Amino acid sequence: MANEIIPDASPATTQLNTLIVDDEPLAIERLQLLCARQKDINLVGTASDGEAAIRLAEKLAPDLLLLDIAMPGMDGLAVAEKLAEMPHPPAIIFVTAFDKFAVEAFGVAAIDYVLKPVENKRLSLAISRVVERKNERSERAENAVEDSPWAEEFWVPYKSELRRIAASEINRIEAERDYMRLHVGGEQGSGQGGTSYLLHQTITGLEKRLNPEQFIRLHRSHLVRRDWIAGLRHDGGGIWMACLQCGTEIRIGRTHLAEAKKLAGR
Repeated sequence: MANEIIPDASPATTQLNTLIVDDEPLAIERLQLLCARQKDINLVGTASDGEAAIRLAEKLAPDLLLLDIAMPGMDGLAVAEKLAEMPHPPAIIFVTAFDKFAVEAFGVAAIDYVLKPVENKRLSLAISRVVERKNERSERAENAVEDSPWAEEFWVPYKSELRRIAASEINRIEAERDYMRLHVGGEQGSGQGGTSYLLHQTITGLEKRLNPEQFIRLHRSHLVRRDWIAGLRHDGGGIWMACLQCGTEIRIGRTHLAEAKKLAGR
């Protein structure tokens, strides 16, 4: 079931036209009360199932969905995948009682992942992330800057939330079966790779999303930021290693050796 709310005749232009989707009436009511306390939210409708959510989203073109995951019929993940096909898809904040869907939520490009019972402070943080992204896009449009075809950021699961990691902050990426471990931070010569996060993605798929001028594939299981490579060395037996700024060494695969040597003009 869907309910369209007639918005204020002149809402603030900075507000996010928002649609609440949840199969529990009490959950919708609680979110409505919380949204009323958020200065950046203009509630335009509610829906109690996935199909109704899609119909309302296509009609109202909201900026944001506060979307439950576990719903009968079409669940929240399926709704997000469908809405991603829109020319201008809304931002998604998943609001759920289950923490086990965080990885899947990132897979459909959710901005945030908020656990029930929702606290006002936590919801405010999630909304601020949507506002920040909207402002960044508006600024790029005003400056007539063409969007890059390469991924500039990744949202990765961390405990019960999602963290935004800029692509430029990633030093190296290591494949672990169906997941990628993104290594971020780490000081030169420290021998430590800093913090790492897991991302549900294949290395081939991730490689296609990264700017090849910034990242290089060195092995079937390793991508490295080019300026994080301090040097190359070989052991005299045909095995080449990439020496990274933090002191870590990565073996270079034979099929990637020629490209790696180009770093040194070889």
